[in-house]
Amino acid sequence: MSSVRSLVLALAGLMLLSAAVLAEGLLPSFADIVEKVAPAVVNISSTRELRPRELPQAPPGSPLEEFFREFLDRDGGPRRTYSLGSGFIVDPRGYVVTNNHVIEDATEIEVVLQDESRYRATVVGRDRRTDLAVLKIDRPEPFPYVQWADSDRVRVGDWVIAIGNPFGLGTSVTVGVVSARGRDIRADSYVDFFQIDAAINRGNSGGPSFDLEGRVFGVNTAIFSPSGTNIGIGFAIPSNIARRVVEDLIEHGRVIRAWLGVKIQTVTPAIAESLGLDRPRGALVSSVVPGGPAEAAGIRPGDVVLELAGHAVERMRDLPRIVADTPVGSEVEVVLWRRGEEVKVRVVLAELPSEAELARLEAQRAEGGPATRAELPELGLVVGGIDAAARERFRLPEDARGVVVLEVAEGGPAARAGVRTGDRILEVDQEEVGSPPELVARIGSARQEGRRAVLLLIEREGEPQFVSVPFAE
Repeated sequence: MSSVRSLVLALAGLMLLSAAVLAEGLLPSFADIVEKVAPAVVNISSTRELRPRELPQAPPGSPLEEFFREFLDRDGGPRRTYSLGSGFIVDPRGYVVTNNHVIEDATEIEVVLQDESRYRATVVGRDRRTDLAVLKIDRPEPFPYVQWADSDRVRVGDWVIAIGNPFGLGTSVTVGVVSARGRDIRADSYVDFFQIDAAINRGNSGGPSFDLEGRVFGVNTAIFSPSGTNIGIGFAIPSNIARRVVEDLIEHGRVIRAWLGVKIQTVTPAIAESLGLDRPRGALVSSVVPGGPAEAAGIRPGDVVLELAGHAVERMRDLPRIVADTPVGSEVEVVLWRRGEEVKVRVVLAELPSEAELARLEAQRAEGGPATRAELPELGLVVGGIDAAARERFRLPEDARGVVVLEVAEGGPAARAGVRTGDRILEVDQEEVGSPPELVARIGSARQEGRRAVLLLIEREGEPQFVSVPFAE
């Protein structure tokens, strides 16, 4: 009974303390901030015409095929889908920021302000890599607008005020705190996201997160939820990233980013040990784009980028973000880890080419080597040279190079490391190999040096990657 009494007294004390805090005004009211910024937060409605392959189809020959055809052709008009989102005005001339996925492929876009005034919007520019887009609306008088905050000054635990259009209900306000910084939620993104716990639901995408000064420090862009509704985990693009993208889109209609010209992968503990690194860090260069800045500077596959332009590269994902934040044409110093020591090179960063141009550059290959066969029991592999039979069996291109994996011993070291039949081994411990005898010699040298594993550069379906394979006991 005494424990129950103590609990009751504690709860009563807590209630009295909360009442006292409220009475003293120590908990903030956000009404003044909301009243100031809400007129610049907008609702966005987009219309998209469905392509024929996106419409429901019955299987060919199905009894329902005729029914579907008649149903879809009944009025003869295009089929449309509608989506709702949020945005905010950042310029009195009517520039509106939102998420790219809110307006992607839209044929009509309408922006609705808090006073219910409606405007037809045009797309100024969009950026898939950050999922941002800029729209333009027009009227004779200036629009209400909001200003950007410095997101580098935002700390975990700071208040966040999120305003948006959840489920199409209209302007809604939710409040919470910044739960975390530096979240990585998309592999192809240049963004380290804020995690926030203010309620974010469908329709909030593209809306702003405000600080207590009424400035935008984040663009709400995604939620983590098994049900698709709020569970207290939302993500926002930091304003310092969004602002640069928006300025480029307004000025150029596209985002201008710097480019190093490498493909990279994570430095795992096994790879770090194979390379003699003190710990897993940096970004491992798996291939260098022909004609790119990295090739011109002498950067090679197998190098680990530890630092660029004075910024440390602790994780693989740091490198593309550091490069993207560096002005095009800058000459920067790159610190590499190569064959057990640090090497410094100077690189002049170029502008990131289009995706079509990148595909053309990466399609260039070196010539292949002679064909033979060899067994490597210490790795659990049988390999062969690249000849007509290998090209036909594994559908290899004419300019394929290296050594092809013919067999992988089940449960062997190579199998456990993820090597597969049909993979091509291009390098051993950052030295190119062009034939099975050359591969055998490299493996033998590594064993004589007392190495416990070798680092193989393999290529699978056109994608190079490094794997660390230990020697069999």
